[in-house]
Amino acid sequence: MSRLFSSYTIKNLTLKNRIVMSPMCQYSVSKEDGIPNDWHFVHYVSRAIGGTGLIIMEMTSVTPEGRITNGDLGLWSDEQVPHYQRLVNEIKKYDTKVGIQIAHAGRKAEDADQPVGASDIPVEVLPEETINGELKPPRALTNQEVKETVQQFKHAAERAIKAGFDTIELHGAHGYLLHQFISPSINNRTDEYGKDLALFGEEVIKAVKSVMPEDMPLIMRLSAIEYIDGGYDIPHSIDMAKRFKKAGVDVFHVSSGGEGPPGERKPQNTPGYQVPFAREFKKQLDLPVIAVGKLSSPELAEATISNGDAELVAIARGMLNDPYWSLHAEKRLTHKVNPPFQYSRGIR
Repeated sequence: MSRLFSSYTIKNLTLKNRIVMSPMCQYSVSKEDGIPNDWHFVHYVSRAIGGTGLIIMEMTSVTPEGRITNGDLGLWSDEQVPHYQRLVNEIKKYDTKVGIQIAHAGRKAEDADQPVGASDIPVEVLPEETINGELKPPRALTNQEVKETVQQFKHAAERAIKAGFDTIELHGAHGYLLHQFISPSINNRTDEYGKDLALFGEEVIKAVKSVMPEDMPLIMRLSAIEYIDGGYDIPHSIDMAKRFKKAGVDVFHVSSGGEGPPGERKPQNTPGYQVPFAREFKKQLDLPVIAVGKLSSPELAEATISNGDAELVAIARGMLNDPYWSLHAEKRLTHKVNPPFQYSRGIR
């Protein structure tokens, strides 16, 4: 009996298995209008056909200036909503649930004329770690702009709900805007958003929850630790997560790093290297967690669920490599699989 292929329910969200397609930017909005196109349609629907329980669509910006690149998705306009509806409706035909990760890149917005962030501290990155090869120095958001950004998250969530998404994920990891406010190394503000590092995140969560159906779960992705010299460790992220749980987060998606080049503490980048972080979040917060990080081996994904380290596993590179990862994993672990009839001659 495979635990990986057992169903799971959180609030109104019932998944046919414990497999999540991790949000991964495609940088493929050719018209630069934030609207998903045929690439996104094929990319996501093929993973639904491939048996994934939950697809979380890639980082989708709440403002045009908040994109990593101009080729990113966005939900800053009502005109974008029908294009997501078409995609969501097709994904759901295959008994797959779908969420969307809403975010603001902050100081990591490569194509913005003037990136903004929690503060004016620039990002130190190698050219190969960016899409376009460079990052401009950021400008600190004014206090009023911070409050406006909270409302932008709220409005993006409203559009996501109109588009038919089953859940929403807030991106508070990997050095993007929410993470920038959380991090003592990046946030040097002197106003209330600097004195209380959890405040901006709390306000975003409460604003988003205010427009979500009561039975719809809110997911939040966090970096459990930072790898820059002097970066925070897991006790800090746990403290932040406790505040965010109280504000309304239902599930934590536990990753790490992304705030800058690693210093003395470097990520292991070995299979399952972030699972201990997920396990600690689950223990300390008593909430469901999604584990992520080189879990492409079906046996490792199965062990992560069976050992109680996480309720769900997010597969990233494995699904880029194989749209039918879930069907192939099910066949490998259970020796039986029920693919769409069109593929039954090849996958059974």
